[in-house]
Amino acid sequence: MSTDIIRYDLLLQDALRGVMRKVLADAALAGRLPGDHHFTISFRTRAPGVKISSRLAEQWPHEMTIILQHQYSNLVVDERGFSVCLSFRSIPEQLYVPFDAVTVFSDPSVEFGLKWEVEEGPAGPRDEAPAPFPARPVPVAAPASAAPKPAKAERRPDERAAPEGEETKIVSIDAFRKKT
Repeated sequence: MSTDIIRYDLLLQDALRGVMRKVLADAALAGRLPGDHHFTISFRTRAPGVKISSRLAEQWPHEMTIILQHQYSNLVVDERGFSVCLSFRSIPEQLYVPFDAVTVFSDPSVEFGLKWEVEEGPAGPRDEAPAPFPARPVPVAAPASAAPKPAKAERRPDERAAPEGEETKIVSIDAFRKKT
């Protein structure tokens, strides 16, 4: 097998993160999410560049899942990540999440999802600029029930369960690699 000098896996990772960036930027520009769309986003709370309160970091020391639907404000997207204000137990919190820290991005309303398998690196201080982590993106067509459980304060009372028997289809980029 030859060496992948071009690094298609990293190009695909950037392209998939670009999809997430574009969708979030469009929502920020519009000031709302269109139709029934809503986003479930999981991220590593100790990843470089993540900015959350110490209270949230203690409660979710490794990974946190948030939902952007009705009760969020100040969504701002830049080239490296996004910032959003959410309420946790009636306390508003401003979060900054670099795109490199995101492990799952899904829109359960249309059964769309992306999942990145991330090799953990050393946790850095929260105010450092995000550093790239080697990651392998895995496109996922996930039913709403397959989305990670959100932080308790963000769970919606009107969540619907996916129909019984639906399967999550995961396509690894390894499936597209030339076999020799």
